[in-house]
Amino acid sequence: MDSVRFRPMTEADIEPVMVLEQAAYEVPWTAGIFADCLRVGYSCWVACRTDQAEEPIIGYALLSVAADEAHILNLCVSPDFQGHGLGSRLLKRLIDLARWHRAHRIILEVRQSNAHAAGMYERAGFKLVGTRKGYYQTADGGREDAVVMILELRTDA
Repeated sequence: MDSVRFRPMTEADIEPVMVLEQAAYEVPWTAGIFADCLRVGYSCWVACRTDQAEEPIIGYALLSVAADEAHILNLCVSPDFQGHGLGSRLLKRLIDLARWHRAHRIILEVRQSNAHAAGMYERAGFKLVGTRKGYYQTADGGREDAVVMILELRTDA
């Protein structure tokens, strides 16, 4: 997808981001979580189509950095635009931001059932380091394990 630009997320973006969040996840985040991420200054980015006048949001990604560790909090591409490399481009943006913040590593959790996302992270160099039992809620009220993955950015640490 060549007709995409990235820009920082704003409060005005929360409503369209929630539309994507609800379309992509069976147990979506709330608007309040996104607002809190913006309020505390996390790196929050949106991907917008530039081939339409209103530049609709088709993806987003959020990263927190504390001390020497970055954490990918959420990375989502509209179901209509998955499979075209946009997720990998958003991931690269987060990796670049983590490096800019001088993080030594990036950690993330992904649903055990989300093999597509886990594969994208593996292709980017993330390694499986464990699981978090019952980490994610499921739509039926159950729990699903998370796969924990890490990308080491500095080998001298």
